[in-house]
Amino acid sequence: MGKQIEIELVRSINGTPRWMRTVVRTLGLRRLHHRRLMPDNNAVRGMIKRVSHLVALRERES
Repeated sequence: MGKQIEIELVRSINGTPRWMRTVVRTLGLRRLHHRRLMPDNNAVRGMIKRVSHLVALRERES
């Protein structure tokens, strides 16, 4: 397995546009402080960039 990213939802999605809520849900984050391991690839990085003010990430080597 390659590198992975741990993503955590640190800010609420209340009051955000629908497309931001869709991106957060696509990343698999359901509630505040929910964490998820995702593969480190361009698609995931692009989604994180769109909602970077709502999430925190840590890189992990697996």
